[in-house]
Amino acid sequence: MTGAELLVRELQARGVPFVSVLCGNGLAPFLSAAAEADLRIVDTRNEQAASYMADAYARLTRKVGVCAVSSGIAHVNAMAGLMNAWYDGTPMLLITGASATPTLGRGGFQDCDQVALARPLCKYVELVTRPERIAQAVHEAFAAATSGKPGPTHLTIPTDVLSAEVDGIATGEGTRGHKPIVSLGQTPSSARLTSNYRVGAVNIAAADEGLVGEAAEMIAQSARPVIVAGGGVFYAEGGEALLGFAHQARVPVVTPIWDRGVVNEPTEEFLGVIGAASGEPRLLEDADLLVLAGTAVDYRTRYLDSPPLRDDLELVRIDVDPGQLHRGVEPDVALLGDPGTVFDQLAEAWTAAGYDEHAGWLAEAKQRHREFYSAWDQRPEAPTGAMVGFDLVQELRKAITDDTVFLVDGGNIGQWAHMMLCQNQYPEDLLTCGASGVVGWGVPGALAAKLVYPDRPVLLLSGDGSITFGIAEFQSAVRQGLPFVCVLANDSAWGIVVSGQREQGEPIVASELGGCDYVQVVTGFGGRAV
Repeated sequence: MTGAELLVRELQARGVPFVSVLCGNGLAPFLSAAAEADLRIVDTRNEQAASYMADAYARLTRKVGVCAVSSGIAHVNAMAGLMNAWYDGTPMLLITGASATPTLGRGGFQDCDQVALARPLCKYVELVTRPERIAQAVHEAFAAATSGKPGPTHLTIPTDVLSAEVDGIATGEGTRGHKPIVSLGQTPSSARLTSNYRVGAVNIAAADEGLVGEAAEMIAQSARPVIVAGGGVFYAEGGEALLGFAHQARVPVVTPIWDRGVVNEPTEEFLGVIGAASGEPRLLEDADLLVLAGTAVDYRTRYLDSPPLRDDLELVRIDVDPGQLHRGVEPDVALLGDPGTVFDQLAEAWTAAGYDEHAGWLAEAKQRHREFYSAWDQRPEAPTGAMVGFDLVQELRKAITDDTVFLVDGGNIGQWAHMMLCQNQYPEDLLTCGASGVVGWGVPGALAAKLVYPDRPVLLLSGDGSITFGIAEFQSAVRQGLPFVCVLANDSAWGIVVSGQREQGEPIVASELGGCDYVQVVTGFGGRAV
């Protein structure tokens, strides 16, 4: 068995359904081994696309997304997806090829310290220099990616390590229906491997009961509590528990823009996104208590600065990762546990104590919510016959069903989508760029969504600035049978930048894109376009 065959087997044992790739230096042994083992390879036209696909797969499924690229600049290109996963807390593995180990550090072809480049963005990195080490390295990478706050990982594996024979390999059947697993016997890097692998980022942990009771009492005694539910609630599969407690206590819930959502249907306690450039109802500024659940202290939560937030603001934080509980500011109560379990605990404590609900504050918050969003329910003034973002999103609203996987890639059109479609729900089937705010990931993301949900309609809303980053991936989609629909909002500009320059009375500089016949471009790639 070669190192490449061992690598493929380890990925298959963990249920990896596909690896997104771009071929090149160092990858040939892996690609051959994948083909022999029927591990699906989805090849792209840009390493950024391959890494965005792995990131999008992970953000849809909570499982580790895997991509593989060649060395040097290819590795740097793929770090776009790594950074996206770093911002969002996404379980991901980037495998990068390299020239043979004797040439590393000696100026071999595309020689560079890829591990050092990836380290600041990753929870685990390793240069694998022996084929016997591959199984353990994959185990460590998956464990790191899915433990605590999820995140990206990286392995550089030189071509001679992938091609080398692995000594002392024995195979056996897994105990839970997995494909054969590997035991490394008496090799120098021997390890005990089982079929009970960590493949997803769901962590189950209850918080201290005494602290939960203290937090429940604080929420009950507050006058204007607000729950800020971030992506950590999604990765904990905590949506039902969150909304159950919010409904019981009648507490408003908001989600930071770009985070993963868990509100799958219109819910009266959910009052939209915070941190959007388009603004939000006045809730955080007047809250006297915030419950931050699986979310960061950043610009979207105003850094919890006072002002604009209240001087007497109390803070309850919920997170499964102890490293996140005290970042930015010190909470009044820190609940170490997964948000799903902790919200169930809060609900039990609330019931046991017989606390009163916050119906009056919720009614006031909903009124503020209605007044703010009423402006987004009206078509803005526009030249006669002109189509604007409002018109486009209104039509999309008619087309989106409970079965649709909906992706949004773009700044200007993305604001319209969030303001018009996320007023009372923020479903798990809505995928955005994530906390990075990056544009250009949408077409690769749509390919990943189709791989995850082959029988469901996948709909991408993109801006014209965004789509050109990955437009060649339309050809990848056609070539590999991954159909999706893209609606393109084309204003021939970086819309948010142009708007800002106009509002400031500045000249329009470096923000107009000019004309492009996108119909002809996509048709040329083998797609259909109107």
